[in-house]
Amino acid sequence: MNDPFGEIPVLPIVIPLGIVVFVLLCWRLRAKQMLSLPRAAVAAALGVYVAGIVANTVFPVFLRAPAPPGPWWSGVVLTPLVDYEVEDALMNVIVFMPLGVLIPLVLRRPVWWRVLSAVVGVSLAIELTQLAAQDFAGGGHVADVNDLIFNTLGGVIGFGFLALFGRLPGSDRILERFRWADGDGLPVAPL
Repeated sequence: MNDPFGEIPVLPIVIPLGIVVFVLLCWRLRAKQMLSLPRAAVAAALGVYVAGIVANTVFPVFLRAPAPPGPWWSGVVLTPLVDYEVEDALMNVIVFMPLGVLIPLVLRRPVWWRVLSAVVGVSLAIELTQLAAQDFAGGGHVADVNDLIFNTLGGVIGFGFLALFGRLPGSDRILERFRWADGDGLPVAPL
């Protein structure tokens, strides 16, 4: 099959990426003498999550993409909530909810503002990567402030679910098995 644009295949990139993330996280846990099956499950979830995010936000990437029809800023949306579809908003919320659960399990002190900062940082990194991919790699995604807003909302909702779960009787014993820090417990302060 002839591919005039030289599309880079996704799976040969993201599968090794997910494996590398998993191995590095397990190595970190082992170095801290904290490696356990539940914590390795968190590392695996993060590896799969990173691979999935890269696959769905950076790709497709083309080696020989045609020149864009307009200036570089045509691929940037800076006006919130204009021409933004409800389906896109819901998808971004749903995709970032797991991050709002995983980040507090990894952070030493998972207070709400640290989790929020991490979620915003990840989302901003994705949008900036999409912007760079448009210009340098023929990427097929638009950097959008709406994505940043709804990704952040999804992370906050995920953190809220985890905080609510943390208030249930007996949940602290369950969560401690998955947490990467000893004895800190999950915050119960409202968002």
